[in-house]
Amino acid sequence: MSSIAKRIAWFMPFVTCSQLIYAQIYTHRYEAGVSVGTFVYQGDLTPSDLGSYQTIAPNISFFAGRILNRSFAVRANFTFGKLKGNDAVYEKPEYRRQRNFKFSTPVTEFSGMLVWNILAKNGLEQPRGLSPYVFAGAGLSLLHIGRNWSNYNAAYFNSESVSDGLISDIAHRTPRTAVVLPAGIGLKYALTKNLSLAAETSYRFMFTDYLDGFSQAANPGKKDSYHSHSIGLIFSLGYKDRYDCPVVTL
Repeated sequence: MSSIAKRIAWFMPFVTCSQLIYAQIYTHRYEAGVSVGTFVYQGDLTPSDLGSYQTIAPNISFFAGRILNRSFAVRANFTFGKLKGNDAVYEKPEYRRQRNFKFSTPVTEFSGMLVWNILAKNGLEQPRGLSPYVFAGAGLSLLHIGRNWSNYNAAYFNSESVSDGLISDIAHRTPRTAVVLPAGIGLKYALTKNLSLAAETSYRFMFTDYLDGFSQAANPGKKDSYHSHSIGLIFSLGYKDRYDCPVVTL
């Protein structure tokens, strides 16, 4: 073998090895996480467009995900919590304390989502700094709605249609399941190469006006919904082995 050929033969394995190592930069392939936070009810029993922060309730969430590439991942979520709403916590407008509707329900939510890491930091062996991301998907919420109108002041509404609407609402069965379309934003900070801290805000689009058990007696023209805020830990799993460089003998 000529001298040039020997040099090429000696050098090529290092080139190949460096290319393979570069190709293995996505060392994490799976993620799992747990978070705690709050559910915020948004519907007929609150005057605020931001939801009823006076009646927030806790939740806990678990998820598992598969990293597809640096930018995208898919994940499955399981969340258990509670939603509450109460007219009486608001002094204004005055009619709310006279109407005095309230409700509560446990919520068990299953959802699947696509997650976009904006800075394309998915799967890096040595993540650095903050990683913002957005997500959206679809799911199903299991509900057991308990509504209460026992303190309703019918005399206050004697010239209005609230009482007639209440009769209609009482006759209407509350949903036991509801389709939800979650969408939100998150921010992840790497603590170690396998552990990250994450904060998320997620809004659920819904297709029912009976999440709180009331519609015709309240605001039948607007659907109910809820959102959440949470903080938790993400564990990165599934290291992919690097290729070993071959031994070269001349």
